[in-house]
Amino acid sequence: MIFTKVVTNWYSINKRKLPWRGSKNPYLIWLSEIILQQTQIKQGLPYFEAFITNFPTVFDLANAEEERVLKLWQGLGYYSRARNLHTTAKYIANELHGIFPNTYSELIQLKGVGDYTASAIASICFDEACAVVDGNVYRALSRYFGIKTPINSTKGKKEFKLLAQKLLPKSNFGDYNQAIMEFGAKQCKPSNPDCSICPLNDTCIAFNKNLIKTLPVKEKKTKATKKYFNFIVCISENQETIFEQRLQKGIWQKLYQFPLIESKQDIKTRELNERLKGVDYLKGSHYTLHLYNEEAIIHKLSHQHLHCKFWIVLVDRLPERAIKITEIEEYPVPVILEKFISSFNFETITIN
Repeated sequence: MIFTKVVTNWYSINKRKLPWRGSKNPYLIWLSEIILQQTQIKQGLPYFEAFITNFPTVFDLANAEEERVLKLWQGLGYYSRARNLHTTAKYIANELHGIFPNTYSELIQLKGVGDYTASAIASICFDEACAVVDGNVYRALSRYFGIKTPINSTKGKKEFKLLAQKLLPKSNFGDYNQAIMEFGAKQCKPSNPDCSICPLNDTCIAFNKNLIKTLPVKEKKTKATKKYFNFIVCISENQETIFEQRLQKGIWQKLYQFPLIESKQDIKTRELNERLKGVDYLKGSHYTLHLYNEEAIIHKLSHQHLHCKFWIVLVDRLPERAIKITEIEEYPVPVILEKFISSFNFETITIN
């Protein structure tokens, strides 16, 4: 088909040089695909290089401490990817003796591996005829064929997967899959693509019907909910603080944070003081409370907006589980905590 041939030819001229390109090592392909989920290449590339440097093989990754894996992942978001990555590495190293499954049907059984990732590994590493469908592929196919079915609907996912499968060439499936993804990323970009130089503009429905800005179609997401987070940053006379690991399920599971008090709305100093009376880490101590940021820092996630405030608690002493302030940068933390820690000068704080 003309689409397949043109995209493949375009790729041979325009493909970027990436460290996993040209490799059929399933460890490298798996790692790159997991990192690049919900992540642009320019952001994900340094993380890929850091992981390969620290964990050159799946055995190295499997034997690593989870906290070290999460620390390297810090800043990428969607931390369940890192936890699943580590779990799967241990399974492959310990149960499969380091040998990756070599079929789509087996790959998709791995934790954290969905249709897209299984298709990518199966086609690139094992030359299986599995079409990949990611955001770049959705966009290119939707525009070229003028498809208005929402790409995030059940019907849309099935329709685009079937079409992508039909467009596969008779061989070199991995090369073609990389070609169409690269085409969507570099040529058929989300905003302001240069259609004048596109080799498919003569037959592209979106271009010829002025639909570039309206395709692909997405169903409206549910409105993000608001949450109010109050982080309690304790600083003792001994330059210690309280740092806790989030064990409950959620986006920040296994990451560390200052003690957190959630409220249904913006909280005032008097109310927070009342709530602090019941916390164990301040029991029997003398402290003063200070609000660090008057305006809440809004941390936007896909399904919720976190309105975050940092409260500085200057306290005479803390319990034995407190850690030295100088140690907090060793722990994996959410991005909003990372930014606070890097900007807040703990050394200037004095206890009167």
